[in-house]
Amino acid sequence: MINILKVKGRIDLWSLAAAVLISLSVGILSSFFTMDAESIYKSLTLPSFAPPPWIFGPVWTILYITMGIASYRIWMYAGHNKGVGTALFYYTMQLILNFLWSVIFFSLQFRGFAFLEIILLLVLIIVTTFRFFDIDKPAGLLMVPYLLWVSYASLLNGSIWIFNR
Repeated sequence: MINILKVKGRIDLWSLAAAVLISLSVGILSSFFTMDAESIYKSLTLPSFAPPPWIFGPVWTILYITMGIASYRIWMYAGHNKGVGTALFYYTMQLILNFLWSVIFFSLQFRGFAFLEIILLLVLIIVTTFRFFDIDKPAGLLMVPYLLWVSYASLLNGSIWIFNR
């Protein structure tokens, strides 16, 4: 695990902590706007492949941490790679959409709009992941679980929208 935190032979604990905190803050902040998400989720007609509500917290916590580590790894290449700014721009844009999805889906209960938004989010995650791969392969790999989870979440969102019209 320590090796994944080393970039160019060192670990910058302040940058690492900041990157992980920024990522985790997206989840924490969105949870304030969607405190009744579990009860809303339980009230919906769900497809057979829907996970139990308790799984979301642990999965998202792990994903936010790995996303933060990935962004930290990219940040550590600032000044050494011209693509860092662009990669972090896409990363920031997908974080914003990540935050907004929960609000749109749970607080506003606009399931169709949330589905369109999550597709855009998925596109931005793909672009971010490829940009990260171009700079640092481990950073790109750290984004893959997030990409897979949001792909699954997109299918789930679309199904819930159809089942609950």
